[in-house]
Amino acid sequence: MPSETTDRVYVWVWLPGASVPVVAGVLQASGATLDGSQVLVFRYARSFRERDDAISLYPPELPLGAGVVDPRSIASREPLAMPGCLRDAAPDAWGRRVINARLSREPGIEQRESTYLLTSGSDRIGALDFQESPEQYVPRGERATLDQLVHMAELVEAGEPIPADLAAAAGHGTSIGGARPKALLEDAGVPMIAKFSSSTDTRPVVQAEAVAMMLATHAGLNVPAVRVVRAAGKEVLLVERFDRPVAGQVRTRRQMISMLTVRGVREMSSWHQTYAGIAQEIRESKRWVDVADTLQEMFTRLVFNILVGNNDDHLRNHAAFWDGKHLALTPAYDLAPQPHSTGTSSQAIGITADGLRASQLWLCRKVAPDFNLDPRRADHIIDQVHSAIVDNYDDACDQARLTKEQRTMLWGREFCNAYAFQDTP
Repeated sequence: MPSETTDRVYVWVWLPGASVPVVAGVLQASGATLDGSQVLVFRYARSFRERDDAISLYPPELPLGAGVVDPRSIASREPLAMPGCLRDAAPDAWGRRVINARLSREPGIEQRESTYLLTSGSDRIGALDFQESPEQYVPRGERATLDQLVHMAELVEAGEPIPADLAAAAGHGTSIGGARPKALLEDAGVPMIAKFSSSTDTRPVVQAEAVAMMLATHAGLNVPAVRVVRAAGKEVLLVERFDRPVAGQVRTRRQMISMLTVRGVREMSSWHQTYAGIAQEIRESKRWVDVADTLQEMFTRLVFNILVGNNDDHLRNHAAFWDGKHLALTPAYDLAPQPHSTGTSSQAIGITADGLRASQLWLCRKVAPDFNLDPRRADHIIDQVHSAIVDNYDDACDQARLTKEQRTMLWGREFCNAYAFQDTP
């Protein structure tokens, strides 16, 4: 348990291909706050800067060099309480709820940012971890069963304290993003993300996401393997992690940068971002690999999101691998159909450069030139994705264990909603 007065957090990193981490630098409380959050400034360790294989954790924010970086004053980027590439590895809404439940009798009380970093599990997404020591790396995390993870999530949602016998399970839910219940685990030696249903769900949320992920494969998208299992009487979605590749006989880690960080904006500014802006970033930045394929993949994801009713496509739900030199789009994740309470829908980020965001295919055609796609190619992609969804829907529903009533309820509302095919909002 970190001290309440801890004002230094050491950042450790797995360099590309490495099986063990090294200390990269230190985050230190500046004494200031930004929007109520503790501001943490960063400085690289000399030992790291002097390594032959040292890399910048992300050059637009943390160029490799001496000196202290204040995240409120990084050129051409919006002010943050901590650098975005480090914020990407911090616990998000659900993880903070779990930590609050472990540390406080009042789960709604906010902890210091350093407390969240040092209390969350070490098996976090990406290739970073946070430690109290710059010399000795001590991983946090113990094994837990899937049934224990489900029970832990139920207690957190109910606002109940987590008992000692579930402390290990709680650690699995602290270092992953998003607001819904989830946890990290290994299944037969394979790193996985487990996603659980919520007590507030009025529809088969977990299984609907499973269907979308399976259909994404048929649509030609790059997505991780998924399957639905049953634990503690509930359906659980298991998603294979793509940030834990095997190099030879050793499992290593890949650093990930959210599109929020790539774009250099704050959470509250995400609404003003667009797919056209992402396309411009990919076209014009010298860091992206396979630019043509990456643009087509992003365009196809936009089309797919609209056709499966996933309008929660905010910038944290897009990410890239970073190897010190290049950005490469990660497999798609969180392709989760959202409930449609009305006949209209809009995407979480804009589609066109002028911010039009209606969840409609005509806007995909309008924005296609930004992705270097001509009208004929754009129409081919749209038709291909639509056909893949229609042709494989029933089979995906079978694999996700959806009843006839459930799949009928989802079709035409979330999946292939008529609004997507209209020519005007």
